[in-house]
Amino acid sequence: MAGVAPKISFSSSPARISGFASPRRLTCNFTSLSRSTLPRASLSVRRVSSASTISDTFSRLKEQGKVALIPFITAGDPDLSTTSEALKILDSSGSDLIELGVPYSDPLADGPVIQAAATRALQNGTNFDGVISMLREVVPQLSCPISLFTYYNPILKRGVEKFMSIIEEVGVRGLVVPDVPLEENESLRKEAIKHNIELVLLSTPTTPPERMKKIAQASEGFIYLVATVGVTGARESVNSGVQSLLQEIKETTPKPVAVGFGISKPEHVKQVAGWGADGVIVGSAFVKLLGEAKSSNEGLKELETFTRSLKAALP
Repeated sequence: MAGVAPKISFSSSPARISGFASPRRLTCNFTSLSRSTLPRASLSVRRVSSASTISDTFSRLKEQGKVALIPFITAGDPDLSTTSEALKILDSSGSDLIELGVPYSDPLADGPVIQAAATRALQNGTNFDGVISMLREVVPQLSCPISLFTYYNPILKRGVEKFMSIIEEVGVRGLVVPDVPLEENESLRKEAIKHNIELVLLSTPTTPPERMKKIAQASEGFIYLVATVGVTGARESVNSGVQSLLQEIKETTPKPVAVGFGISKPEHVKQVAGWGADGVIVGSAFVKLLGEAKSSNEGLKELETFTRSLKAALP
C-alpha cells in the first residue's frame, strides 16, 4: 500500500474509482464469521448500546445550539486493546459520534496516513471478527453512537443481511461505505433500515446538484459532505467552497450535514461550524496522533488533549 494513493470520485457515475475494477470483483482478506445470524427476536442475548441513534444525537444537539464533534480512528492501530481505550476516551472527552474505520487492504478513499494505519492494523492481525469482538465489549460502555466506516468487500463476503445483523447485535448505529455509489446501494439501504442502522451517504464538491439532492434524500443520520476532491488527509486550510456547498445542501433537505476530509485543527473546526455545518469530522489528525505516539499510553493521553481542544472550538 505504499506509493501514491489512487484518485477517487464519489460523485459522477458508478465507475468512480479510476484504475480499479468494481468492488464486487476485489478480493477481501478478512476471515469470515462462523456463527449464524442471531434472530431479531433473541433479545436476551443482545448487547445493545445505551447510546442514542445518530439522528437523535443530531436532533438533541440542534436543540442545544451545538455542533457535533465526530472523530475517526482506525480499528487495530496500534492494536485493538488501544482502540477500545481510545473509544472510551473519545466518548468521555466530548465526542458526539465516533467513526471507526475497519482496516482494509485497498482503502481507496483514504490518504497516506489512514492507509498506513490500516496496513499496520492488518499486519498486527486485526480482522473483522476481532473488531466485532472488541465492539461487543466496549460499545455498552459508551454514551455516544458508533458508526463503522468500511469498504464493500467485508460486507459482500458475509452477505449484506448477515453483516447488518452482526453490527446491529454489537450496538453499531451507523455505516459509511464509500465505494458503493447511490445507484448500487439499494440492498444496503433496505437491510440497514431493517437492522436499525443509519446508512450515511457522501456528497462532494463535484457532485452535480440533482445527484446531490438524491443523495440527501437517501442518506440516513446525516449527509457526509466531503470538503475536498481527492482522498482523506490533513490540509493547511479548509476549502472555502464548502460554505456554499453547505448552503446548497441545506436548501434541499432539513437533514443535518457533517463536513469531513482535510479538517485537522481547532481553527478548522471553528471555521466549518461557523459556515453552518451540523457536524465536523476529523480523521487523519487523530489517526496520525495514535500511530506516531511513542507508546499507547502516550497516544491515549494526547488523544484526550486533542479531542478536548477540538470540542472547545465548537459552539
